[in-house]
Amino acid sequence: MRKPLVMGNWKLNGSKPMALDLVTGLTKHLANIEGCDVAIAPPVVYLDYVQKLLADSNIILGAQNVDTHLSGAYTGDISADMLKEVGATHIIIGHSERRTYHKECDKFIAEKFAILKESGLVPVLCIGETEAENEAGQTEAVCAKQIDAVIDLLGVKAFNNTVIAYEPVWAIGTGKSATPAQAQAVHKFIRDHLAKLDASVAQQVIIQYGGSVNDKNAAELFTQPDIDGALVGGASLKADAFAAIVKAAESAKK
Repeated sequence: MRKPLVMGNWKLNGSKPMALDLVTGLTKHLANIEGCDVAIAPPVVYLDYVQKLLADSNIILGAQNVDTHLSGAYTGDISADMLKEVGATHIIIGHSERRTYHKECDKFIAEKFAILKESGLVPVLCIGETEAENEAGQTEAVCAKQIDAVIDLLGVKAFNNTVIAYEPVWAIGTGKSATPAQAQAVHKFIRDHLAKLDASVAQQVIIQYGGSVNDKNAAELFTQPDIDGALVGGASLKADAFAAIVKAAESAKK
């Protein structure tokens, strides 16, 4: 049985005092969580600081991005080896904000996936459609294309021990969220799409939902059979709200 993962994406938010308060609150609220994995992804400048704060907790350290190179003249970029050295294990790639603001294409994101796998890190691959694509009935085609970029480069077995985060772009930071039934339909499509090539890979891959997940809507989302936790944005900046989401995931999958 898949163990759900709830991951907090802090995005471009934070300070040392904020990180201290948030991590202190999370470690207190989540000390006895066993049925759900928990990860947080602070901005890169706080990774080392947060890693030290997490030293005695069961919370996983993640990061929000990685470069395709391990070293060289790539000013401002962060390598997989650097992330690994500071203790980050789950790395978000392909987030719609990176795709939009930094013009990252499917091929480039697949290359990031490859470097993470080579480095022994866990890719958290974000996929999802825009509002226009959703209204045009292209949700499945868009998700398949974004997944297939990885399969074309690495093969389907690359999805062993990885995470896919389905995040409809129209639901990120908007307050809108897919209904549990809508989200489940897409999650099932994603799993079935992988299963066409390898059923065992499809069965074990963690597929999170993301897009305005909060402590009010999380429980119903997590009752769906193919939703394995969440990638959480704004609500991950509040210890009580984030902890409630984690506990909802644990309860739903018992």
